[in-house]
Amino acid sequence: MQRKILAAALSAVMLLAACGSDGGTSATSAPATTEGSPATTGAPDTTTPGTDAPGTTVAAEPGTINVPDDYATIQAAVDAAEPGGLILIAPGTYHEAVNVVTDNLTIRGLDRNEVVLDGQFELDNGIRILGAKGVAVENMTATNYTRNGFFWTGVDGYRGSYLTAYRTGDYGVYAFDSINGQIDHVYAAGSPDAGVYIGECYPCNAVLSDAVSEHNGLGYSGTNSGGNLLIINSVFRNNRAGIVPNSGSYELCYPERETTIVGNVVHSNNQADTPAIDVALLAMGNGILVAGGVRNTIERNLVYDHDKSGIGMVPFLEEDPNDSVPTEEEWSTTCAEAKLERPEDPGGAILWDSFQNIVTGNVLEDNREADLLVASAGTDVSTLGHCFADNTFTSSRPNNLETLAPCGATGSGDWNDGAYDILPWLGEEHPPSVDWKTAVLPALQPQENMPDAATSPAHPATDVPMAVDLAAIAVPSKPA
Repeated sequence: MQRKILAAALSAVMLLAACGSDGGTSATSAPATTEGSPATTGAPDTTTPGTDAPGTTVAAEPGTINVPDDYATIQAAVDAAEPGGLILIAPGTYHEAVNVVTDNLTIRGLDRNEVVLDGQFELDNGIRILGAKGVAVENMTATNYTRNGFFWTGVDGYRGSYLTAYRTGDYGVYAFDSINGQIDHVYAAGSPDAGVYIGECYPCNAVLSDAVSEHNGLGYSGTNSGGNLLIINSVFRNNRAGIVPNSGSYELCYPERETTIVGNVVHSNNQADTPAIDVALLAMGNGILVAGGVRNTIERNLVYDHDKSGIGMVPFLEEDPNDSVPTEEEWSTTCAEAKLERPEDPGGAILWDSFQNIVTGNVLEDNREADLLVASAGTDVSTLGHCFADNTFTSSRPNNLETLAPCGATGSGDWNDGAYDILPWLGEEHPPSVDWKTAVLPALQPQENMPDAATSPAHPATDVPMAVDLAAIAVPSKPA
């Protein structure tokens, strides 16, 4: 009986995977409808063609479609475009849910802050790319959508650049079952699940860079993703929890593995007034939390001000799984291969422990439970194979983690000294989710525009992800 109680409690708390959600409840100020926009009084004003100020257009190149000059709606322009075409969207507020099925399009706003897709709390996705290869979406804002701001699903080749997702009912910027991608220069706030999500891919071959994700349930979540997946040079702050890679058989391509997390600022993820799905409520107070993930590299991040852990390795107990936990020999199975295999019902709950994660060179401070934390539920934590080295920190659970589990050497010491008992976590009360439609969010500030948006040629996502010199990334400075 005690084991059943523990299992049920653990499943409630350690369900740290980013499932989709209809929940949440927030709505602060959304960008106002632009006077004279397609949503109100017709085409917005533009200045002289050939100039390069925000909101202007230039002489159209072959394959360029202007909205609203050529087509009144984004959807009509997308439907009319040929593969490789460029769609330029003039400033205005567009009440559309755009679906894209044409390969290699570049869909670009002329001003990130003034090209606003507004779902009015009724439409599902701002722009959704359904299986189309190489589609790039650039330089615009999506707000008030019941599901996602920008969403790629089932694609080979994707890029989202200079995007703002603000107040959305599920995810902000979302790539699912998609490979060879890049998400850069994004701002995401006000999602019950994750501000940015990359899931169900191995190898993903993707980069998330230069993002700011705040006031979401989770800053970043990635279920069953990894393999040349880089999360770099970004800021995750004031979410319920910061960066949460996780495993679970409710999506394909398990486990989560081989994600590289380098050069990020992760702080103050204790935010109690955000929209949040259940797992985000329970993950609250953690910076970088690996839930059932394996062989991740977490290096040179600045992580501070968390009520629980700065960097934590924890289990996920799945009560109603579709399959058994794969063995270590199966960790190299690609997603394409895994989709050909038949799941076998294990007949009961399964435990996803976190294994063999590498944590080096991070700077951690003021993480109240522990700067570094390793926990399990019944598994001897000394056998999990994590390693820790060259971190700047004050506390760990168990104590002296860098001595117990050094990288490249044999550890020594007592793993029971300061061991973390996860059971008290289970009985804690957590602040409830706030309605995503009404939650108080930071006022939406002007975000950086894409350079030369009006004059740059089409740039489909056929050269992604960008090359990254990981060795050149240093621990970020602490923000003022």
